[in-house]
Amino acid sequence: MAFDQIKLEISQLLTEMQNQPEDKHEIYLSLVEKLNQIRATGMPLPEDLVRLEKELEADFASDQSGTE
Repeated sequence: MAFDQIKLEISQLLTEMQNQPEDKHEIYLSLVEKLNQIRATGMPLPEDLVRLEKELEADFASDQSGTE
């Protein structure tokens, strides 16, 4: 998959996250998948997306530990 296509898909995921916050976890998983595709190409990742990935991961981890 072309790098530009992956960037477009990430942009669409971020728009979905804003418009459908109830699907946040599913969108997070899709974001991780897209970032992993970029990692596989060896291309550098945008820092803001890496930061977002870490923040969402921490949110979901705290949600998990809070419900147990």
